[in-house]
Amino acid sequence: MRDLNYQLKMLCRHSHEGSFETRVGRERQLTAIANQLHELGFRQLQATSLKQKHVRALVEHWRGRNLSPGTIKNRMSCLRWWAEKVNKRAVVAGSNDFYGIPDRQFVSDDSKAKGLAREQLDQVKDEHVRMSLRLQQAFGLRREEALKIRPRWADRGDHLHLKASWTKGGRERTVPIRTREQRALLEQAKRLAGVGALIPGVAAISSSSESTSATRPMPASLKCTVCATPMPSSATWNSPAGRHPTVADPIKSI
Repeated sequence: MRDLNYQLKMLCRHSHEGSFETRVGRERQLTAIANQLHELGFRQLQATSLKQKHVRALVEHWRGRNLSPGTIKNRMSCLRWWAEKVNKRAVVAGSNDFYGIPDRQFVSDDSKAKGLAREQLDQVKDEHVRMSLRLQQAFGLRREEALKIRPRWADRGDHLHLKASWTKGGRERTVPIRTREQRALLEQAKRLAGVGALIPGVAAISSSSESTSATRPMPASLKCTVCATPMPSSATWNSPAGRHPTVADPIKSI
């Protein structure tokens, strides 16, 4: 092990700043930085040998590899920590702007939305799941929100109010109702769901799987959720009593 790698490792091991995960990540970053300095031609370095030329060389190296601004800034934080521990805080500029590092981009410009053609939507036989997909299209709901929503409860006139238990991160949010088409679709969803959730009596994970694979061919047979015995494709839900589906159970066809 080279001197610089060993000395940086010891600096990290003797420091108790941050959580365990933070300390482990810092040690890995500094080990990688020491290796990169060696590859850039800076040999026989000690921990106290850090200079401005080393910092500039590293930043140019990282930018040349087209690393994201966030990644570079994380590595700069490790460099500042190193400089502070060897009493050379002035070696690393306090602002990333000094090195021309751009700001982080917290919101991506690329949409992750997936379109669903009318033909694909028509392949979904279950009317509740089909309505869930239509709500996702019309209101921009997440899949879990569209599965758990209680349309009659959520309708507040000019907006939908989504409960924390339906949303990502457990935070309530509202979705405005702007068009007649949205209002008409919401009224259909309310009639379909009644006073309950849009997907009644079906585990959310099962409905999620169907909405994900709506355009894929369905398997010839499924397995019982109680004993894993193969069943015909018409028996696809969890029976209320946790037993095998029977003729008396209101089994839905997909």
